[in-house]
Amino acid sequence: MTTNSLRKLICRVALVAVAAFSVSALSAQSGYEKNNEIFRIGVEGRLDYLNQAVAGNHDVAGSGFKVRYFNFRMDGQISPKFSYSWRQRFNRANSISEFAQNTDWFTLTYKPTSNWAISAGKQVLMIGGWEYDRAPIELYFCSEFWNNVNCYQLGASVAYTTNDGNDTILFQASQSPYDTTSSSVDYYAYNLYWSGSHGCYTALYSLNFMQYAPGKYDKYIALGNQFKFGDATIQLDLMNRGTSLRDLCFDNFSIMGEFAYLIADRVNVFAKATYDKIGSSAVAASGLIPGTELTRVGGGVEYYPMGHKGNRDVRLHAAYSYTLGVNTNFEESSACDCHKYDENGAVIKEFKGTAQNKLGYLTIGLTWKIDVMEGIKNILNK
Repeated sequence: MTTNSLRKLICRVALVAVAAFSVSALSAQSGYEKNNEIFRIGVEGRLDYLNQAVAGNHDVAGSGFKVRYFNFRMDGQISPKFSYSWRQRFNRANSISEFAQNTDWFTLTYKPTSNWAISAGKQVLMIGGWEYDRAPIELYFCSEFWNNVNCYQLGASVAYTTNDGNDTILFQASQSPYDTTSSSVDYYAYNLYWSGSHGCYTALYSLNFMQYAPGKYDKYIALGNQFKFGDATIQLDLMNRGTSLRDLCFDNFSIMGEFAYLIADRVNVFAKATYDKIGSSAVAASGLIPGTELTRVGGGVEYYPMGHKGNRDVRLHAAYSYTLGVNTNFEESSACDCHKYDENGAVIKEFKGTAQNKLGYLTIGLTWKIDVMEGIKNILNK
């Protein structure tokens, strides 16, 4: 291990140790916690059949049956004031060196009062917006920003919730999503987050400072808005980005919107659209390359066989999206001198983005969630 690598490792461990505690992740990703239980265990998975085509040409590599998600989840309350949460992914390669990388979060939370929560560990970066807030297993197609943000980082945070529980203000300090093992110094992020629920309206807002170079920060203003009217839900996210405050003028931004309607507690139909415009102020380390401008539209249907019982643990889905625009996220085929060349002698560049012009995307699949401890209790009680 090099001196720089050792120094980075020590800094990362110290960040957790000094922080001491951890605010649990996003509210939309909760679901297994119960008061006064030392631990609860959940397992969830999603299997999809994908069919992708670019300009009518079938994408063989991107099609077929795929295990999109296979997650292990453990949560618990150690004492009335201490709780923890852990989620691990297993659908990706998990060697010893990759195990921590595939840990989405691993946090410890201390609540000295009902208003305050202090937390540390590997956390979700607190960025506003409903598309970002929802668990990946619940989403079928997303904005280019969502597909590129490195959202799980070591960090610490403190949150204050009002007495009525309707508003929470949180401050988080963490590793920057632009921090890489090749950099000689650590980069940090500072995030101010507000969630507020008032009648039919719920907001998820944030102001984020993401360090990408010594003394330099990428800024986000993320405004997530949700309106609920009976069985209808409208979500509209506005995100503006820039390396200086004067760059936050809709040169580099994303808009994400979704309308969903639940029918008879079993069937949810939805329509969704996203728009990403990547301007000159974009940071290359973000995976969003200047010149990119993409519009993605689509919709789908979800069926919950046990929805009449209020159960969402089994779900069938079908969704389709189509993308228009240009994605400039390409890079040369090799870092060495043995590049691949086309018939005209030009270096072939490989596409590194997630969506491109005239991409048709169809997914049909099954999602299931198991509360392991609850299942064991039910078996023992029979």
